[in-house]
Amino acid sequence: MSNALVLENLVKHFPGPRRGTTVHAVNDVSLAVEHGETVALVGESGSGKSTLGRVALRLDQPTSGRIVVEDRDITDLSIHQLRRMRPRMQMVFQDPWATLNPRMSVDRIIEEPLALHAALNSAERLEKVRDMAARVRLDQTLLGRYPAQLSGGQLQRVALARALVTGPRLVILDEPTSSLDLSVRAEILDLLHQLRQETGAAFLFITHDLGTVRLIADRIVVLYLGSIVESGPAEEIFTAPAHPYTQALFSAQLSTNPQDQLQRHLLTGEIPSPVNLPSGCYFAGRCPLATDECRSAKPPLEQMGSRQVACIRVKSGQNRLPV
Repeated sequence: MSNALVLENLVKHFPGPRRGTTVHAVNDVSLAVEHGETVALVGESGSGKSTLGRVALRLDQPTSGRIVVEDRDITDLSIHQLRRMRPRMQMVFQDPWATLNPRMSVDRIIEEPLALHAALNSAERLEKVRDMAARVRLDQTLLGRYPAQLSGGQLQRVALARALVTGPRLVILDEPTSSLDLSVRAEILDLLHQLRQETGAAFLFITHDLGTVRLIADRIVVLYLGSIVESGPAEEIFTAPAHPYTQALFSAQLSTNPQDQLQRHLLTGEIPSPVNLPSGCYFAGRCPLATDECRSAKPPLEQMGSRQVACIRVKSGQNRLPV
């Protein structure tokens, strides 16, 4: 199966808080998302997930590295060249209130990408808008309303309809269900699963909600301080996380069975500053298993069976955190 998205050694820096300093937001990330696949990008707040998503679609320019969308290198494309690619790659942002124009009606919001990118007349655009509204289960009576007149779940459906109306092959979703209550969240996840089956689009799903990840993801990529520490099939990582950080992160997930006993791995220490990255493993300062070797050099992301892990303790089997 071909790839909808390939990132190669992606790096993104921002100017730091003081003159001459640099924020290392994304650090040498390489990953691929196949057509029809959902890859979940997880990690703590500040790990670089949203920045990675924005850079992957060239909403932010990468500092270095390579971005390939549907076999086309878009790393250095001009704004004019990127505009031709936009119908094929779309993003759904975390807060629909901040991304939907409050002065436009819902039908105009969904229609706007078609007006910009599709050679359709007004009647054909309206037909596509109504069809897409039906596919995202948005009542037709809402099309003439404005964002302020809609609920959070309805707004997120509008955002999905706007992103999907051009038939993209790659959709990046940045915490699309974080502000929704559980019942609406379940409806949106079911909708995403159905749309992926219908369209064959690839989804990069950015979230910190591990319950959502288990429901929707085929593969998981775990990000820590802008670097991948583990990636692989979702069920394998849920069953037996290998990297100590992944173990700690996933131990925070609550079980649906109230009788289950929690085995939490509580971390001490602070996340290193992205302005002053440590010389060795970025997680070593918080990892109870860290050795001098961990602190001296950053471990490479190595293939280990069906997954990739950046931890020198995995091969020796000394990677399990104490309970």
